Amino acid sequence: MNVELHFAPGACSFVPHVALEAVRAATGRDFTPKLVKLHKGEHLTPEYKAMNPDAQVPLLVVDGKPLTQIVAICDWIDCVFPTAKLLPTDPWARALAMAQLAWMNNTAHPAFNRVFMPQKYAESESARAEVKATAITQYRACLARIEGWVDGASPWLQGEHLSFSDAYAFTLLRWGGFAGIDPAGFPALLGHVERVMQAPAAAAALERER
Repeated sequence: MNVELHFAPGACSFVPHVALEAVRAATGRDFTPKLVKLHKGEHLTPEYKAMNPDAQVPLLVVDGKPLTQIVAICDWIDCVFPTAKLLPTDPWARALAMAQLAWMNNTAHPAFNRVFMPQKYAESESARAEVKATAITQYRACLARIEGWVDGASPWLQGEHLSFSDAYAFTLLRWGGFAGIDPAGFPALLGHVERVMQAPAAAAALERER
C-alpha cells in the first residue's frame, strides 16, 4: 500500500502528518510526504485540484486514490493502523474523541479562517475589520474550551496515548499568534502543547515542516 500525504507547513495537515509519523514508529509502515507550497499556489494547479477540488490540504492519496477532509483522513488512518493507538478502542470513547476532533475542525478552525481571511466574508474594509474582531473573540473562547480539556492526570487529551486532538491543539494554539492572542494566557494548554512538541512523532513532523 502506497500512502502519500500532501501537506503545507503550519496548516492543519500537521494533524495527519503527526499521525503518520506515529504509525511509522508503531508499525514501521512508511509514507511519502508531499510538500504543497501554498504561497506559490501549488494547491491551485489543475493537477492538484483534480485530486482535491477544494484546493486544500491535507490530501491523502492511497494507491492513487485521493481522500480529502481531515476528519475522514484521521478516521482512515486509525481504522487501518489501530496499533498506533491514535484513538481509543472503546466504541463510546472513540466516538467522543471523534466528536472532539470534529469540533476542532468545524468550529475552532472556521473561527480562525475569519480572522486570517476576513476578505472572504465581507466586502468593505470596515465590515472586514468587524468580522475579524468578532472572530478573534470567538477564537479566544475556542482556545479556552480546549484548555479546559487538559487534564493534569492524563498525559494526552485522550488519555495515555498521543492523539489527533493533541496535534490539532498545537496547531490551533499556534494560530492564535496570528490573531494577536498571547499563548501565555492559556498556561495549561501551552504546557500541553509544549509536551506535544517533544513527542517523537510530532518532533519528526515539525522538523520536516521547519
